[in-house]
Amino acid sequence: MKTAMNTPVRGWRDRIFSAIAFFFVSVFILFVLVLIVTDAFYVDKKAVMTVLTSRFIRHALWMSIWTSFVATFIALLFAVPMGYALSRFRFPGQILAEALVDLPIVFPPLVAGLTLLVFFSSTPAGRWIEDDLGIEFVFQPKGIVLCQFFVAASFAIRSAKTAFDDVDRRYENVALTLGCTQWGSFHRVSLPLARNGIIAGCILTWARAFGLFGPLMILVGSFRGRTEVLSTTIYLEQSVGNLEVSLAIALLLIGVALIAVTGIRLVGGSALVKL
Repeated sequence: MKTAMNTPVRGWRDRIFSAIAFFFVSVFILFVLVLIVTDAFYVDKKAVMTVLTSRFIRHALWMSIWTSFVATFIALLFAVPMGYALSRFRFPGQILAEALVDLPIVFPPLVAGLTLLVFFSSTPAGRWIEDDLGIEFVFQPKGIVLCQFFVAASFAIRSAKTAFDDVDRRYENVALTLGCTQWGSFHRVSLPLARNGIIAGCILTWARAFGLFGPLMILVGSFRGRTEVLSTTIYLEQSVGNLEVSLAIALLLIGVALIAVTGIRLVGGSALVKL
């Protein structure tokens, strides 16, 4: 039955169904908020001052910032052409290629660090890069960038592909009929229309790289003043009993993650939904 305004009439069963759905939403959100608030109340003023004044923590913050930005930039260089190719072209083995692109998203991060360590320490190619070329990654800041790129680039590539999938191909075809080359169609039509999704993917990639932990402990370790980032600082402080300082840093990472996710929703909300 519908009213005169053509609005469906909601019966008591519909109201109960909606109430049950919102009950689960409320419980989950309340659970997350309780955890965050509990951490916030556990942190004391001394811990906050330690985070603000410690030169090691400031160095770890700077290391987290610049390495995650470099890793995101490199990921973007791969994400745009790869996302476009996976969205627009069909080729033999495409299913396997897309599976390999998505693989770092689903396998344990520790596997990434272990795989990279074995590559650089045990294979001829890895030893050639480290010894002959002199490009060292093991226990070096460059290794942080490599781990971040390896683990987080898939998010940028997948987001770029999703963004190009959402662009109607008819716009590209119209551009081609008007005399544009395929590069011109990509540059003037596809890329601008996919821009928000790509930006959202970059934010997600940066947030993932910024908070990375497991692979770093295996490939580069956590040497104070050298390869320490905020995520490994949490581990170091907790391991010596400074739980309040660890939680203060953890709250900083939670705040960064919340800002990143909010930014993704504002710029291109589908980036999270379609991963």
